[in-house]
Amino acid sequence: MQSTATTPEEYIKQLPEDRKEPITKLHQLIKEHMPKGLESGMGYGMLAYYVPKSIYPDGYHCKPFPPLPFINLASQKNFIALYHSGMYAKKELYDWFVAEYPKHCKYKLDMGKSCVRFKKMEDIPYDLIEQLLSKMTVEEWIAIYETAIKR
Repeated sequence: MQSTATTPEEYIKQLPEDRKEPITKLHQLIKEHMPKGLESGMGYGMLAYYVPKSIYPDGYHCKPFPPLPFINLASQKNFIALYHSGMYAKKELYDWFVAEYPKHCKYKLDMGKSCVRFKKMEDIPYDLIEQLLSKMTVEEWIAIYETAIKR
């Protein structure tokens, strides 16, 4: 579900009550621990954490106008979704996350290639997400991204 909110604060304000606290907590966690150089705002109707054009002027290859996305956070109908492009692009990071997840949560991991779905609001592994945020720099993300799009 894409939001028409233009700021993270507006996005959070529009959420159902049961989603406001976990999304706010995740948003703050990401802002505090995201790789140096990222900025936060809105993108694709979700909370977005991206490489600004001042660092990577080319932007996103599909639509060069927006900045290069890295992490997105969204409240979907039945879950909260955390999208991390680094896990999609770097198998070692994906494998690390999959191996670590059971050590931090009592429920089974529900994950796509870059999307982690949290259906149980009381079992979001904030500490694991904090660790994930330290696993890739902006420079590494740009290098991986450029390698992938130039194939």
